[in-house]
Amino acid sequence: MLTIWGRLNSHNVKKVVWAAEEIGLEYVRHDVGGRFGMDAAYLARNPNALIPTIEDDGFVLWESNAILRYLAEAYAPHLWPADPRTRAAADKWMDWQFAYADAQREVFLMLVRKPPEAHDPAVIARGIEETGRMMTILEDCLARQPWLTGESFGIADIPMGTYAHTWYALDLARGDYPHLRGWYERLIVRPGYASNVMIPLT
Repeated sequence: MLTIWGRLNSHNVKKVVWAAEEIGLEYVRHDVGGRFGMDAAYLARNPNALIPTIEDDGFVLWESNAILRYLAEAYAPHLWPADPRTRAAADKWMDWQFAYADAQREVFLMLVRKPPEAHDPAVIARGIEETGRMMTILEDCLARQPWLTGESFGIADIPMGTYAHTWYALDLARGDYPHLRGWYERLIVRPGYASNVMIPLT
């Protein structure tokens, strides 16, 4: 059975748990990180002191998007086909997600993890502008195809799908992104997304 370590209010843990459920894998998850801390046994598995980490039949792996690629390759090749161009397109969006996370991080921390009296309007405005600019890039892709790598849901939809929910859940001014909204609406009916990604922001 797959073991996942990490608290579920982490974007990177949400990705991995959603992927496991999308694929249909049995798993057990242990809360690690944040208020749950990290013990020596965990740090022996992941010396970076970050989450998530998985173990699959003795194989230990960390880095969330590497975990997604591994799970797709091992258990769900339909989510990451062997065609090199499809894989390259998936890799592009999976790598791009980290740049998006950087754009969203400060406004997320400001609106979710800091008290109202600590909110900085300049930080919030900057977050609105930068996340909006990047979502325009996603909108342009989704205007041409229903999923990030083409006609079918794939592993590349998981990282940005996780962050898209946060973007919609944050109290931000947003422009009109009809194709992005359509993609999001296709995600929210997926059971693993609804139960693991669409949870309260904390």
